[in-house]
Amino acid sequence: MKHTTILAILAAGCALSARGGMPVEFVPSNEIVVKVWEDGAPNSNFTTVSLEDSIEWNAVSEPLLHIFPAENPVGKVVLMCPGGGYRHLGVQNEGYSFVPWYNDQGVDVAVLQYRMPYGHPEVPLSDVHQSMRLLRDRFPSSLVGVQGFSAGGHLASMAATHYADSITRPDFQILFYPVIAVSGPTTHAGTAQRLLGENPTAEMQQLYNNHLQVTADTPPAFITHSSDDSIVPVANSLDYYSALVANGVPAAMHIYPTGDHGWGFAKGFVYFPMWTAELALWISTLK
Repeated sequence: MKHTTILAILAAGCALSARGGMPVEFVPSNEIVVKVWEDGAPNSNFTTVSLEDSIEWNAVSEPLLHIFPAENPVGKVVLMCPGGGYRHLGVQNEGYSFVPWYNDQGVDVAVLQYRMPYGHPEVPLSDVHQSMRLLRDRFPSSLVGVQGFSAGGHLASMAATHYADSITRPDFQILFYPVIAVSGPTTHAGTAQRLLGENPTAEMQQLYNNHLQVTADTPPAFITHSSDDSIVPVANSLDYYSALVANGVPAAMHIYPTGDHGWGFAKGFVYFPMWTAELALWISTLK
């Protein structure tokens, strides 16, 4: 498969962050940027705002994949879906900041600049599916998994439960304080509304309540959350974990008593040493 590769301008402050035009703190120097859809996406969120004119990092019509190869690869790739309530992307704390940590372990990383749904849930999901195809083509002998945070955690769990075939099915999933439900008291209302629109049908809600879509073929999961999360209730992770266990899917879950929401790779998070050790061990056992 032929790809167009664009060499990024790699200096701190030169890339775009979660808000259009604002600098990120750090972009790893091994970045390769690839168009997700070389010949144009097969669907649309009906947004034509350019990246330069946007006040949101991802209110654009063309998704991009930011690939960071490890120097000493161990045959595992993580496709990262930053959070942001399906409104923007927290690309620094839930994207670029993870790259050196993963690369040091020999894990290749790809941060996905996915399109916002604007009531079309198939749009960001198709970006993940196509990214899985590109990564399997680029890293043919590697396990390829998906990682997501908050609304990006909904997208990652959606990829794990709504895959199209064996190529788009992730080999594993890693979820940080994920939105799982898009209806009922445990959901994040803004995330659900931006995913499904203002008046979704009961059938649509059922389809994208991802804990209801788990099967025995859902990939293994690592889930972490804080009990005191005031944005996305921890019940989202608990319900998803319960569904995984009920279907015989290997799952690890680590719930911390404090931390609230959105800690990502923040080293000031009191449980940072714990979750990094736990995730490093978990991912090292994947085969």
